[in-house]
Amino acid sequence: MKQITSVQNPFIKSLVLLQEKAKARKQSGTFLIEGKREIELAIRGGYQIEVILFLPELIDYNQISKLTNQPIDFIEINKEVYQKLAYRDTTEGILAVAKSKSLALKDLKLGENPLIVIAEAPEKPGNIGAILRTADAAKVDAVIIADPKGDLFNPNIVRSSVGCVFTNQIATGTTDEVIAFLKERKINFYSATLQNSTSYHTQDYNAPTALVVGTEATGLSQKWRDEATQNIIIPMQGEIDSMNVSVATAILIFEAKRQRGF
Repeated sequence: MKQITSVQNPFIKSLVLLQEKAKARKQSGTFLIEGKREIELAIRGGYQIEVILFLPELIDYNQISKLTNQPIDFIEINKEVYQKLAYRDTTEGILAVAKSKSLALKDLKLGENPLIVIAEAPEKPGNIGAILRTADAAKVDAVIIADPKGDLFNPNIVRSSVGCVFTNQIATGTTDEVIAFLKERKINFYSATLQNSTSYHTQDYNAPTALVVGTEATGLSQKWRDEATQNIIIPMQGEIDSMNVSVATAILIFEAKRQRGF
């Protein structure tokens, strides 16, 4: 079995770039996954794993050799190399190099009555991760990122989603592309916004539905507000007029799930 014990190793340097640079992830078509649970979710989600690196002091080879039948290169690393690559202090001593998946709208597989979550231009990886966790919990049919600010294989998103970036169907596109996609498939979409809105719980989400949220700073762009089936709002009774976008998304998702009988 191959062993790497130097942080100056060219392969290790390339993995550091995968952790730090979206450009490196895009050019190589690969990204780094940290943690046994996350790797297991990626495998179950159909991601191809190319390499697994492990620290034998923390995890035994026999524990990881049975993760998948995919042909995988296993590399034993030492503590110095692991600490150079690891994003978290509490993972189990295992990392994987995985191939990226297509995030094209055309590749989404939707049933006859989908429930979709759309986030326009989300900026904070923590919010994206939290939305993906809620989407997984509610088993929505897809999550679409309109006008993404970065790539979804950012290690912060993988980490904050606790691997739910691998359990959801995800696509990206421009706002115009996403709206055209929804209209072509006759999917109603409800835009969460302060302007010209009605209370979210008064709407019927039993037909094909997309719930659309914007950023906390600026909300949704005008096109989402103008083109929506209906603009919706979560009534606020305190002093502020908005809440964390991932919390708001969760409220909307589970109202739709409630109406659909969970």
